[in-house]
Amino acid sequence: MKRGAKPQGNIKLAWSSEFAYAVGLFVADGCVQKNGRHLNFTSADKAQVELFKKCLGLKTKLGTKYSGSGNLSYQTQFGDVLFYKFLLKIGLTPAKSKTLRALHIPSNYFFDFVRGYFDGDGCSFAYYDPIFKNSFRFYISFASASPEYLIWLQTQLAQKLGIRGYISPYHARPYYQLRYAKRESIVLSKGLYYRNGVPHLRRKYQKIKKAMRIAAPEW
Repeated sequence: MKRGAKPQGNIKLAWSSEFAYAVGLFVADGCVQKNGRHLNFTSADKAQVELFKKCLGLKTKLGTKYSGSGNLSYQTQFGDVLFYKFLLKIGLTPAKSKTLRALHIPSNYFFDFVRGYFDGDGCSFAYYDPIFKNSFRFYISFASASPEYLIWLQTQLAQKLGIRGYISPYHARPYYQLRYAKRESIVLSKGLYYRNGVPHLRRKYQKIKKAMRIAAPEW
């Protein structure tokens, strides 16, 4: 019996809140391999990999692997020629960490994409300043090995939200970070979580929500 051609794609290539969020996650923690077909998504957070699969409708297995230092992470690997070509078309490349530049993301789904990237390569932290009484600090930042990508992200957020932030070397070199302080973090939080029910990583949302109760209780 003659074997038929392998199916080229199972992922629905249609922009939606879930699809854009998954693309953001992939930009942060995914890998486009060089064979033109296979992709890998790896994270130390099991819930993140499961959410990635759910948003794309993937039925692939959830695997595990250990780094050279013995740290456990979770992964899913899959072959999808059409999704692979789609990712290249919007601006990704194999070994993308240092080659990321501007990406082609529809304006209607931009904040879903950024929220996905934040859940992969972003963080937030908040605290009361020990020197200035009742002074509450709140920061949101994004990390990348590509300063050109962060400049693009900074420019897009400035155009859409009127916030600037600043880019600086990250302590985990050779990475850089785009950071926003309190006033701009409030604006950014409202943009990222623009309505209830959007896809998000629960633990990161809870940190934002806790900070916003103090920084912007009307939210």
